[in-house]
Amino acid sequence: MNTLLTDWATLRKERTLAETDEYLVLDKPPGISVTGERHETDLVRVAKEAGEWLIPVHRIDKVTSGVVLLAKTQAVHGPLTRQFALRTVHKSYLAITRSVGLPEAGAVELPLAVGRKNRVRIGAPREDITFDPDTGRWSVPEASVRPRSYPSLTTFTRAWQGERHSLLALFPTTGRRHQIRVHLAWIGHPIAGDPLFPAAEEPPDDGGSRTCLHAWRLSFDDLQGRRVSVGIDPDDGFWAPIATELPVGARAQSLRQVGTH
Repeated sequence: MNTLLTDWATLRKERTLAETDEYLVLDKPPGISVTGERHETDLVRVAKEAGEWLIPVHRIDKVTSGVVLLAKTQAVHGPLTRQFALRTVHKSYLAITRSVGLPEAGAVELPLAVGRKNRVRIGAPREDITFDPDTGRWSVPEASVRPRSYPSLTTFTRAWQGERHSLLALFPTTGRRHQIRVHLAWIGHPIAGDPLFPAAEEPPDDGGSRTCLHAWRLSFDDLQGRRVSVGIDPDDGFWAPIATELPVGARAQSLRQVGTH
């Protein structure tokens, strides 16, 4: 494993985006979980072994890079976590899909459920998923929703489209596990390099072992009621599938166009 993932001092120095006495915001590298790993290391464990106690306010997937918020005390953790439950936190992600043809803006309003082997899936028959070109929305009839499914909504803006890939800015209203990854895959636009939904013959330049999903920006209120907005653009590894089509200068321009939604 990369030493950055196990050396807390280095990770903290190179990846801290914001910090107060209440919280720490990190740019999590791909390939390490926020917490909860039984047999491998995770951010919380690495910090604890280095003498620092942190509590995750939310989680992003192990394969996902980007902004993650950690509380420094239990007293701070509760108020911050409640903001996610109340959906007053604004989250923005970037993703590169193995597809083209998405509308300039759209929404995926499909319920999520946990299936066999604890896999997250759409809580309705695939054949019942419909797309409305007038609104750019994917949905299913209420009668099709299976029991023990949870409403889930992801909106997006298409930032760029190439010959085989698209760059999306995504804004999940709900925060279900694997939400963005499952939503995109089930509408036929899976994320490049995603091990949950691998391509039959994914080209070597199509993300490789890197999943092209990045937690781009996060806005929340601190305990004094001040709005805090933190963000970080993805590193070169994220851009690998489209590096030749979308050079550095053009990437920045594409991201400026979509802003924070």
